[in-house]
Amino acid sequence: MNGNTILVLSPHTDDGELGAGGTISKFVDEGKDVYYVAFSACEDSLPKGFPSDTLRRECKRATKALGLLPDNITILDYQVRTFPEHRQEILETLVKFRKEIKPDLVIVPSSYDIHQDHSTIYWEALRTFKNEASIWGYEHPWNNLSFSIDVFVSLEPKNIGSKIKAIKEYKSQNGKAYMKEKNILALSSIRGSQLNKPYAEAFELIRLIVD
Repeated sequence: MNGNTILVLSPHTDDGELGAGGTISKFVDEGKDVYYVAFSACEDSLPKGFPSDTLRRECKRATKALGLLPDNITILDYQVRTFPEHRQEILETLVKFRKEIKPDLVIVPSSYDIHQDHSTIYWEALRTFKNEASIWGYEHPWNNLSFSIDVFVSLEPKNIGSKIKAIKEYKSQNGKAYMKEKNILALSSIRGSQLNKPYAEAFELIRLIVD
């Protein structure tokens, strides 16, 4: 892969970890500069009884488990399920990150993702980075009616272990099926079997720039 600067866009806290946690861990191990931006901490979607800052705290612990530096983590304040109403503001936010970070690769929700917030991040990222960086789309099977498997990242057991550890930090979300360790391992094992490897993550190739 060309370049050493990676930007992961997570519409909500946990999306980036679920879609690309193993790959983030691998890139960190390889010495690449990985930045992570979550656009919403989903205060309105927290289960009853959790403090409003729960997902912010969980996200910081999760990204630490992946090896990310605290200074490379940004958590923004967009309200969950309202992203389409703030497209221009999100675009301007992404342009700011483009200028500051100058990523070689941007990892985003896939074009197949039907969640309104995820779809907004996909389109605004494409507008922002189409001439600047390669773009991969991560898979969320629960949001994808279909998926184009174009890029595989082979993972070591350590990488998938870091992903599982990160996901387990989201204790407020552990009632959801896609947060279960067995399901994370199952998908990673299936993608790995397509490479004759133990584990992998798969991505849609949205944009490829080779200098």
